[in-house]
Amino acid sequence: MSDAQGGAVVRGRVTDVLPRGLFSIRTDDGPVTAGMGREAAHVVRVKPGDEVEVRLSPRDPTRGRIVGRTR
Repeated sequence: MSDAQGGAVVRGRVTDVLPRGLFSIRTDDGPVTAGMGREAAHVVRVKPGDEVEVRLSPRDPTRGRIVGRTR
């Protein structure tokens, strides 16, 4: 996905697991609700406490998609 198709990528920490494959993530800018990517080859397993990278939605900056874990 290019930058023209998606929003900014931010780092945050998973705080809670929500129903339907969503996660609550705390970033420096505030809370974000994020889901996993739809590609089966790019499944990232996360649990509360993990640090992740989230690509924010260009339409709604409080929503996003988890693109990977950070080390």
